[in-house]
Amino acid sequence: MKTSTEQKIEDLMVRYPALAVCKEDLNAAAEAICESYRGGHKLIACGNGGSASDAEHIVGELMKGFLLPRKLDESMCARLKETCPEVADYFAEHLQGALPALSLVNQVALNTAFANDQAPDLSFAQQILGMGEAGDVLLAISTSGNSANVVYAVHMARAKGVKSIALTGESGGKLKGLSDICIRVPEKETFRIQEYHLPVYHMLCMAVENEFFGDGWI
Repeated sequence: MKTSTEQKIEDLMVRYPALAVCKEDLNAAAEAICESYRGGHKLIACGNGGSASDAEHIVGELMKGFLLPRKLDESMCARLKETCPEVADYFAEHLQGALPALSLVNQVALNTAFANDQAPDLSFAQQILGMGEAGDVLLAISTSGNSANVVYAVHMARAKGVKSIALTGESGGKLKGLSDICIRVPEKETFRIQEYHLPVYHMLCMAVENEFFGDGWI
């Protein structure tokens, strides 16, 4: 019997046959993220421009229900009734289980201050230094694979024991040899690379969500 992740990767291949070359890395990426969450860790995402928007998008899919309802578990519901009974039912009805994730691109005050005072290309690395923990996963998005601030973030991730997954274009750039896993979609033009990035990270979010809020099997 196939796992849900295996099936979701196959479904992706059907819709986007060119992504078949990424199959092994997609499976490795999904497992790395799941392993991190099993250990109580988090996913960190970063990128520039359209990839910054993708980083935010990914966090949005993980921190709330994507395709599944993600009802709060019984232990949380019990704690809510104990600590704040007046709002417990409302919380239980509307809140959703979260997969911890943060984006490095939305820290506007920190990023601009650090860029102005220190070094613009190290702002992501500074955040990994401050918030990255061994066991976390960094999803580093760069269509060229050469974006300096993203590359430096991966260097810092290595120093902190944070596993890195790069999402790039066909060449992989510097991230190909630096990251633990590199998903290189088979395109060279930026906008075409980005067109493939979206279904790739949607698949990863679906696979991880099903692992923790679904049945994990088909």
